[in-house]
Amino acid sequence: MKHSAKIVAILLGMFFITQLIGIWVIYSYQNNNFNLPYGMEPPKGIAPETSLVSIVIAIAFAVLVMLIFMRFNIDLLLKLWFLFVIIIALGITINSTMLNVQNSSIIALTIAVPLAILKVFKRGILVHNITELMIYPGIAAIFVPILNLWTISLLFIIISLYDIYAVWHSGFMQKMAKYQIRKLKMFSGFFIPYLGAKERAQLARIKRSDAKEKKIKVSVAILGGGDVVFPIIFAGVILRYFGFIPSLIMALGATIALFVLFLFSKKGKFYPAMPFISAGCFLALGLIYLTQVLF
Repeated sequence: MKHSAKIVAILLGMFFITQLIGIWVIYSYQNNNFNLPYGMEPPKGIAPETSLVSIVIAIAFAVLVMLIFMRFNIDLLLKLWFLFVIIIALGITINSTMLNVQNSSIIALTIAVPLAILKVFKRGILVHNITELMIYPGIAAIFVPILNLWTISLLFIIISLYDIYAVWHSGFMQKMAKYQIRKLKMFSGFFIPYLGAKERAQLARIKRSDAKEKKIKVSVAILGGGDVVFPIIFAGVILRYFGFIPSLIMALGATIALFVLFLFSKKGKFYPAMPFISAGCFLALGLIYLTQVLF
């Protein structure tokens, strides 16, 4: 495996927990007719096919903006862009827990804003990963009501093909991750720094000998935000069409597929996660259809 069993277990645990939070958030808003706060309500009378085109264009635009910001090192503007998205996403997730409370959206913002500021401008692994658990459910809730089974399936195919190209051909994903970590001092996804066996031994030698050598290479386990949010969207669409238990099957399918990727990944190599996650989701979708037929 690329990472130790402990690190893989942590990443998988955070991934699956985020899927469960996402299903809960979408379930809460579904029972409230998807009345999302902050002007994020789904447009009325828009065909899912049109929504798919809009989403693909939006993703392409976001990638273009990221490339421009990276090219000209517009770090502050990029951080402010991240800050805005994080505040809205956190607000939507937190608001889902208090839909019957008066002024819940304002209360949610008062919680989301300081968390987002800490995340973007203060480096802290704990705050970073805890907020990541709540960001992607909020983003997913925006897209679930405008997609159906066919459009989410097609979106997964498109995203998987793009992921393969961006990781194995253009190397854009690696460049973007390095830019975020080194220049912005943040990362849009799960981020776990750790010491490998050699590094721990090196640290032990330094402590024993009081050596002046202080540079120790820290390994990093990451999982991109897109790899987390898209399965939540698929599970949310399944929730709308089939119910709660099938949405859990979808979340499990994505998690198992991610585990398989971690199991066969090799150290020092980069892998596009979406093709593997998509395969797990499509297998889960087949199982869901099978259970519908049998039961």
